Amino acid sequence: MVKFYESSFSYDYSFPAVILAYFLRYPNPLAHHVLSSDVIDRHLDPETQRLHTTRLHLKRSKLPPAVLKILPQSILGKTSNGSSQSYILEKSVIDVREGWMETETRNLEWTRILSVVEKQVYRRQWSLTELDAGSAASKTNLIDQARGEKTEVTTTSRLHSRFGLKGKAKTGASIEADDDAPAKKGFFSSWSTTSLQRTIEIIGVRRTKEALLKSKDGMNIVLDRMRRGGVVGVLEGMRRDREAAFGPEGPWKRVWQGGQENAGEDLSHNDHDIRFDDK
Repeated sequence: MVKFYESSFSYDYSFPAVILAYFLRYPNPLAHHVLSSDVIDRHLDPETQRLHTTRLHLKRSKLPPAVLKILPQSILGKTSNGSSQSYILEKSVIDVREGWMETETRNLEWTRILSVVEKQVYRRQWSLTELDAGSAASKTNLIDQARGEKTEVTTTSRLHSRFGLKGKAKTGASIEADDDAPAKKGFFSSWSTTSLQRTIEIIGVRRTKEALLKSKDGMNIVLDRMRRGGVVGVLEGMRRDREAAFGPEGPWKRVWQGGQENAGEDLSHNDHDIRFDDK
């Protein structure tokens, strides 16, 4: 079984402002579960002039209680309450000249239980005043461009549970290739497995709806910060959100300080010079 969910909405901000907010949306007051975001690849296609970006997000996640009740302990392992950390892979392509951005995110953990692939299309919506070249040229910043302009977003989510099927967990193209392959099970066993998969997917759709609404609200918070204080206002808000989620030092700073203390103890036993290499 495969479930799909689709929704459309719009932001009352210009396309450049929304795209910038998208890449600065973590952390925000509604996303304290996001522990880190890292760019692992970014390049500009010289022919199409499109920007391609791949990022990896580490998030705190928790399985819904309804799902926990039907999962055996052998799958949950030590996370008996369903709490864990999971990686989310995000890919995006931006065409500034044509005014659109396409994104795709997918979970890299728990894919055997539920694989979620979310695709979004951000598209600039021109107003009648924007069609006037003189009006567009008179605007001086991203927020001024938002007057009379909107950015439309279409989201399509694909949810697929492979719970109960034998074999190694598959993700990405492997899942899509095997979607139509019949499960080699007996009638009653197959019916029971299908019922569990359907239940997991229905719960997943419900959580996807909730997450999408929260994501939209989080983006609006970032956009409002941008409207009030520009990029500096957004960065200051990110700093406050990071402190609220992880404390004034943050987990990365505590690890760094711990490493420095250990290094200091080692250096106290020798007189060698310290050299930093750019490697």
